Amino acid sequence: MKSYRDLIVWQKSMDLVTLIYNLVLVLPDNEKYGLIPQIKRSIISIPSNIAEGYGRNYRKDYSRFLQIARGSLFENQTQLEIAVNLDFIKVENLEEIKELSIEIEKMLNSLIKKLED
Repeated sequence: MKSYRDLIVWQKSMDLVTLIYNLVLVLPDNEKYGLIPQIKRSIISIPSNIAEGYGRNYRKDYSRFLQIARGSLFENQTQLEIAVNLDFIKVENLEEIKELSIEIEKMLNSLIKKLED
């Protein structure tokens, strides 16, 4: 593997960023200083931390950054649930996002476990 860009988990997390950025376009304008930046920040953190961790020289550092990415994924899942609870988006509109999010979660868990063995 030559680059973090070769990691499937990074590629899929980049796809998730695009889906989320398109989704937040439907959120109400009064959330532009509330939920919208929180959602964007947490989703951008996922591929960013995967890439940063990959660039570290130590497995332990890499694992820690993957754990941070996983935490950001959980944070984003929670923020989307809040948006559903507030009737900003319909749960049906989250199906593809939810599936991809679960796939990324499994990939991160697997990679973290592999690094810690």
